[in-house]
Amino acid sequence: MFKQKWPLITATASLLGVFVGVNSVEAQTKNEESLDWMQTKPMSQVTSVNQLRDVEPTAWAFEALRSLVERYGCIVGYPDRTFRGNRALTRWEFAAGLNACLNTMERLIQEGVSVLREDVDKLKRLAQEFETELAVLGTRVDNLENRVAFLEDHQFSTTTKLTGEVIFGLYGVAAGERDGGEDIDRVPALGHRTRLEFNTSFTGQDLLYMRLASGNVADLSETTGTFQSTLSYTQPDDNNVALEVLFYNFQLTENISVWLEAFGGATDDFTNTLNALDGDGASGAISAFGTRNPIYFAPGQTGIGLQGKFGFLEVSAGYLAGEGNDPTPGNGLFNGSYSAIGQIGIVPNERFGLAFTYIHVLTN
Repeated sequence: MFKQKWPLITATASLLGVFVGVNSVEAQTKNEESLDWMQTKPMSQVTSVNQLRDVEPTAWAFEALRSLVERYGCIVGYPDRTFRGNRALTRWEFAAGLNACLNTMERLIQEGVSVLREDVDKLKRLAQEFETELAVLGTRVDNLENRVAFLEDHQFSTTTKLTGEVIFGLYGVAAGERDGGEDIDRVPALGHRTRLEFNTSFTGQDLLYMRLASGNVADLSETTGTFQSTLSYTQPDDNNVALEVLFYNFQLTENISVWLEAFGGATDDFTNTLNALDGDGASGAISAFGTRNPIYFAPGQTGIGLQGKFGFLEVSAGYLAGEGNDPTPGNGLFNGSYSAIGQIGIVPNERFGLAFTYIHVLTN
């Protein structure tokens, strides 16, 4: 608060009820009248700067402050639409309003209310233009910049991004025999796999992932008798739409990520498969066998996974239960089928990687 050793007289001509010392008898008389008026007239909030008669509406700063006030309600005035004093708003009074708007926006951010990027830019420009006045008010400009930086770092609202993917596949067995020497019918087929993915973030550093899927691409392993013929985009659902994957991923520390797998969990969600052809059907290998090592297809649905990255060293671990949602004997998180995996990898760049993997699987 700006103070001087003058007779203390409360003036109400400033934004946000800033009190000023005035060294004149005339000002004292006016302020005594203002005090009398305040005792009989309760304050009410004015939510639009253009309602204030003692603010010049043609200045750029006025327009900028008006938009901030109308969006965030950060200025309080009297019922007669003035801040008293019957004079134009001074620059340092305006700086007080700017400071108050920044306080309001900072509070809104802390409460989880989003602040627009364009408003942060306005604050930056206003802070530069009123740097001297902010110093008079006792507000350090570098502190103001830190607070603007806080707004920039925390201005994130819950966002959901919807993406879709459709694959049309013409497939069939062209040559060879079924595993065991039996003949295979050469019947071409056409099918599709359709996915809708919902990517939701609450902080900008996390991900709630939900995938709906439908399709009619048959599993060729039933025809050939070997997993090696399974297509990477196999979707034998008879065109029924169903929830296929649901997990939540967040940063536990700067280097460690956590996956909470609610449904459709897979070890490759949190484990680096070290395969450039791992495209999950839409890209990469055309067969599931070529997509990733078969050990990563271990059964599992529900559980937890962790991945730590420390420079070129990657460490992953996880546990997935096959029927984690089933409370009957022989099922559940720990009494039924499960997969437990641990992997240590050395990945100095995107073109080279080496990993040591251990996985323990129990199937019913």
